Amino acid sequence: MKIGVLVSRFPYPLEKGDKLRAYHQIKALSKNHEIYLCALSAHKVSHESIQELQSYCKEIKVIQLTKISILFNLFFSLLFTKLPLQLAYFFNRNAKGKILNFFKSHQIDHLYCQLIRVAEYVIDFNEVPKTLDYMDALSRGMERRIKTSNIFLKTFIKIESMRLKRYEHFIFPVFDEKVIISAQDRDLIVHSKNKNIHVIPNGVDLDFFEAKEEEKKYDILFTGNMSYPPNVNCVQYIVREIMPLIWRESPNINLYIVGANPSISVQKLASEKIIVTGWVQDIRSYYAQAKIFLAPMQIGTGLQNKLLEAMAMQLPCITSTLANNALGAKHQEDLMVGTLPQDFAQASLLLLKDKQKASTIAKNGLNFIRNNYNWENSTSKLEALFLKHHIKE
Repeated sequence: MKIGVLVSRFPYPLEKGDKLRAYHQIKALSKNHEIYLCALSAHKVSHESIQELQSYCKEIKVIQLTKISILFNLFFSLLFTKLPLQLAYFFNRNAKGKILNFFKSHQIDHLYCQLIRVAEYVIDFNEVPKTLDYMDALSRGMERRIKTSNIFLKTFIKIESMRLKRYEHFIFPVFDEKVIISAQDRDLIVHSKNKNIHVIPNGVDLDFFEAKEEEKKYDILFTGNMSYPPNVNCVQYIVREIMPLIWRESPNINLYIVGANPSISVQKLASEKIIVTGWVQDIRSYYAQAKIFLAPMQIGTGLQNKLLEAMAMQLPCITSTLANNALGAKHQEDLMVGTLPQDFAQASLLLLKDKQKASTIAKNGLNFIRNNYNWENSTSKLEALFLKHHIKE
C-alpha cells in the first residue's frame, strides 16, 4: 500500500510524545508499505532530521508555517470562528492545496492523520479512506489545566477546552477509522459511538532502552519535555508537596529533573538538592543511574512514554492513579501507585530503603512492558485497519 501520513510537527528529534508515536509508527509501517510523509513545521527542520526519516519514507514534504501566519490565524480564530486555537495555530489556507496535491500526485491508498490539529486540511479530501489518530482526549487535558491555571488564563482555557470538545465530536464522522492511545482517553471523546475508536497504544524500543548496570548517582528522577504544562505541574507538585515529606525523614535525598526546554518556573525550582539539567544528550544514562522514577502526574491525558522508558530500563517507578489508568500496570507488583502526597513520599522512601522490593518492582515492570508495549505489535493493529479498507477496494 501507499500510505500518506500527515502530522502537525516533523517527527524527529523525539523530544515530544506526538513525534515519538509518529516516528515509530512510520518506521514499523515502512517495512511493508510505501510511506509518503507530509509534515507541518513552525521551525526550520534540520537536514539531519529529514535524513533520519528518509530511511523509512518514499517521499517527504515539509510545509513551513510562518510566525506571521500563525499569529494572524490565532487572532482571527479567537475573534471570528469557534475553531480551537490548536487548530488555528497549525492551519494555513495556502498550505492546504500543497498538502492535498502532494497526496493526490502520489496516488496514495490510505491517509493517516495524527491529531485533530491537521483535520481541517483533509476535511473534504475523500479520494481515499482516512484514519484519524486522536492520540489523546485533548479537550479533557485542557480542562484539567483549569484548576491549576492563574486567574488570567482560566477563562481562556475554559473556552479552548469547550472548543476542543465540540471539534472532537464534529470531526468524528469525517474519518473512516479513528484511533487513540488508551481506553481511558477513548471514553473521554464526547460522541455516542466513541467505543468504535480503536485503542492503539504506544510502545517502547526495548533494544534502545535496555537495562544497564551502572552506579546509582541520582535518588529520584523525573524526565520529560519541561515546557509541557502537565510536566511543569508535576515537578512543581513533587517539589512543593512530596519532597518536604521525604526530606523530613531523609534530608539528603536529591531530585533530578531531566528534559528539554525547562520553563522559567521549572528553572526556579533548582537548588542544592534539586537539579534541573535541561536537554541531555542521552536520557538513558539518567535512567540507568537513578534509584527510583517518580511521575505523579496530576493533569494531562494519554500514555506516559516516560514511564514506558523507565520501566523498560528496569527502574522502579511510582506514578499516579491518573497516569496508571492509561498504563494498566498492577500496583505493588509492576510499579507503585499513589493518590496523595504522603502516598508518593512513603512509596519513594520504601523503594529507596528496601533494595529487594525495588528490585522486584523493577523486574516486574520490565516484564510488563515487554508483554504489553511493543511498537511492532501496536502498529500491526493500525496496519490491519488500513488493510481492511484496501481489501474492500
